[in-house]
Amino acid sequence: MIRLLLALLLFLASVVPSFAVNPDEVLADPALEARARAISAQLRCMVCQNQSIDDSNAELAKDLRLLVRERLKNGDTDEAVISYVVSRYGQFVLLNPRFEAKTLVLWGMPAILLVVGILTLVVAARRRGARAPGVPLSDEEKERLDRLLRS
Repeated sequence: MIRLLLALLLFLASVVPSFAVNPDEVLADPALEARARAISAQLRCMVCQNQSIDDSNAELAKDLRLLVRERLKNGDTDEAVISYVVSRYGQFVLLNPRFEAKTLVLWGMPAILLVVGILTLVVAARRRGARAPGVPLSDEEKERLDRLLRS
């Protein structure tokens, strides 16, 4: 029983996300640190690409975390910090891209694909139902088929 609990504990410990923020990066002001963590969770690590900079151990992610904290210490708002990072790295740095004219296709693609899929199914079903029943075999074709089947 103890082994099972130990194994479960180890499993749960491995599932908990590990944050890559080093102790030397943490701000003294808890409110600023909470803001920095919230911003870091929204920014993509350009090296890892599927992790936020808060979760990544890459050097570039560390540099971005330090940049975010520095901008917050200088009095920037959360949106100003995010806009600054986006101006340097582009929209790709955002884990959740903004809804803009440039990203309209990205946001609309699921709906567009759903409509195209439904239309394809409707057209295929209509074509299948619109087919004329097969033309019956002529007497000559029936005789030929009988001969082929007998041999």
